[in-house]
This record gives sequence, structure tokens and C-alpha cells, in this order.
Amino acid sequence: MNHFSALDVWLQSAAASFGTPSYVYLASAIESRAALLRQAFEQRFALSFAAKSNPNPALLSLMKGQAEYLDVSSIGEFRTAITAGWEAERISFTGPGKRQFEIREAIEGGIGELILESVREAVLANAVAGELGRIQHVLVRIAPTTVPKGFGDQMAGRPSAFGIDWEDIARDIPDIAALPNLKIVGLHIYSGTQCLKPEAICENYRNFIGIFREVCETYIPWPEKLVFGSGLGIPYHDGDLPLDLSAVAGIAADLDSLKAQPQFAETRLVLELGRYLVGEAGYFLTRVVSVKESRGVRIGICDGGMNNHLPASGHFGMVMHRNYTMHKVGGQGEPEKVNLVGPLCTSIDRLAVGVMLPRIEEGDLVAVHNSGAYGLTASPIHFISHAPPCEVLIEAAGMRDVTHIPALPSA
Repeated sequence: MNHFSALDVWLQSAAASFGTPSYVYLASAIESRAALLRQAFEQRFALSFAAKSNPNPALLSLMKGQAEYLDVSSIGEFRTAITAGWEAERISFTGPGKRQFEIREAIEGGIGELILESVREAVLANAVAGELGRIQHVLVRIAPTTVPKGFGDQMAGRPSAFGIDWEDIARDIPDIAALPNLKIVGLHIYSGTQCLKPEAICENYRNFIGIFREVCETYIPWPEKLVFGSGLGIPYHDGDLPLDLSAVAGIAADLDSLKAQPQFAETRLVLELGRYLVGEAGYFLTRVVSVKESRGVRIGICDGGMNNHLPASGHFGMVMHRNYTMHKVGGQGEPEKVNLVGPLCTSIDRLAVGVMLPRIEEGDLVAVHNSGAYGLTASPIHFISHAPPCEVLIEAAGMRDVTHIPALPSA
């Protein structure tokens, strides 16, 4: 039996029942990851799930029992979350380009907090809240001046659309605080993502804590909520070492020191994360429809490619293409090099270059790992008009089709 035999039974069954290409999500893996986080941090953090990482309604419904809060980045995600059963007061709304109709619908819908990325948003939200006769709770997002090395995507110390620059705090926060229909209840910082280095993550959190202390001392005496953008990474590629979460939990003493200050004693510390909760729980399944030998290279042409899984193709924030971890489902035999490509009429539609797999033949099933986050919804599914992949959720009761094609929000 190969190493993936138990998993492969489920993957083969999903492909047989629902076809390929498809995404398969394991509910048990998500639940285990949430439990691991709570154990590691010993309840010091409440969890907030970033819906943008995977806004599938079935996963959002599952996440109601795994995270205290949900963060959305569009009114479309807000609508999906409400339909999936989330209470509006448990939801926050992040994003630098919020439009007036989105702000209005969110406030009318009773959203817990708007996370303000600019004074412009504050002014719009204040006007809407005033018209509705409400006081809207808001968090101010801050863009720090630095982020430690080791983060895949860095959003600090450079021109950025996200949040209010640290240098502008003294100018902008008083302007927001003066708006009569808004109440600043805390702060939000998310300065880097996809980090596998515990020491860099801890350094980043200590930087957050310093900023929280300084800003709250001057502007928010009794903050209700402080949101830490997690930045916790997952091992996408062969050779990547999984994050040592116990080492990240070494930040506990710093969190306890913060909470020991009277003004933070009742503050809720929130860890916002997406891929770390769902990324490793997902697999992208694609079937080889044709095999070609071309100039000394064996090529497997698959029924799903860049149109279904842009990150695996290397075109989603990857400077140099590195193969995602993948395996031939049910495959045995000596590994050999093969290129895997999708069905699109473009040379950039590639799933793997020189990946080592047991010999690939027509009809074989390939599973791309770490596909539970930023997969389907980060991909150009309309390119060349192939049918979109289905989504399958495997739960204790069995598997079911949870395919979701989101409607685009409009005013």
C-alpha cells in the first residue's frame, strides 16, 4: 500500500462520483487545525477566518463552529456568509476599495465591525450610519513601517493600498474619532502572509503589540478588540518544512504582558487567518487526458489547469515557479520526471515542470496538495470557457457536492 492509500480511496471515490477537475475538502482536517491552534495558544486568541481564502458556503458553515469571527472582503462574501448562517455581528469587513453601496448594505445588515482602510471610508461610513440612526463600530487598520524577513507577501514599509500608514496616524485617527456616528473599538494589522519561520512571526507580533500599545495609549483607552494578521504559512512545495506552531506560541509571554495592563485586561485578542485553517485540507483533482513525448520530455495534458488553479501554475504571487506537492492517486512504481499542463491554449498553463511521479498514463488521476485556500476563486475559470470544477466536501457522514459559483455583487 502506498503512503496515500487511505486518502486515495476518498479521492478516487470523489473523482468517480463527481468527475474532474474538482476540489476536495476534508472537514476533519479543518477541525483538527482549529483545535491545534487553540491548544497551542491556550485560548489567548479568538480565531477569525478570512473568507477570501475560501468563501465556499459549505466551508463557511463549517467554520461557524471553528472560529469566533469571520472576516469578509466584499459585500458578495458578506451575503454568502449570511446565507451560510453567520450572524452579522460576528463578521468584519476588510478591503481598501469598499464602495458606498457595500458600506451601506453592511451597516444595514448589522455587521460587527467595518475595518477602515482610509479616512475616505470613515467619512462614507459615518454618513451612512447617520442616515440609519446608528453608531457603527469600526477597527482602524494600520500599515506598519516594517515586517520581518520571511513573509511571502509583505504589506509594510512600502506604498500600500492597505490601511493607514503608521506615519499618518497622528493626522488620520483624530479625524476618524471626531466622526459622530462611528465608534473606534480597536485596531487591525495584517502586514505579511505565508511565513514558515516562527521567529519572524513572533517578531512581527511583537511589533504589532508595540503599535497597539502606543496607539491605544493616545487614542483608544479601552480597546475592545485587537486583530493580529496571522501570517501563518503552509508547506506548499516539496522540501518546505511545516511551521512549528509550538515555537510561534512562544509569543504567549508577550500576550500575557499586554493583557496584564489594565487598559487591555478586557480586550479580545483575535488571530485572523485563512490558508492555515483550510489550505492543507484541500486537494485539486485533475485527470490526464493525453500523454505526449516532446523533444525528450514526457508531458501529461490534464483536464484542469491554470483556469482552475492559478496558484499551482505559479502565477499567483510566485516569483519563480515551484511545483506544488502532488501525487498520482493510487500510483505506484519508480518516479520519473514529467511535465503536467492544463487544457488551455497558452504556454503558461502548467501545473508542474519536471515533477517526480510514477509513470503517468492517459486516464491517471493526479492530486495537487495544499489546495484548500486561494484555489478556485483565485483562478480565471472563464478563460477559454471550460466548465468550472466541482467542489466536494468529505465529512463524517460521507461526501457531498458543495460546488459554488459566486454571483458578482452589484449596487
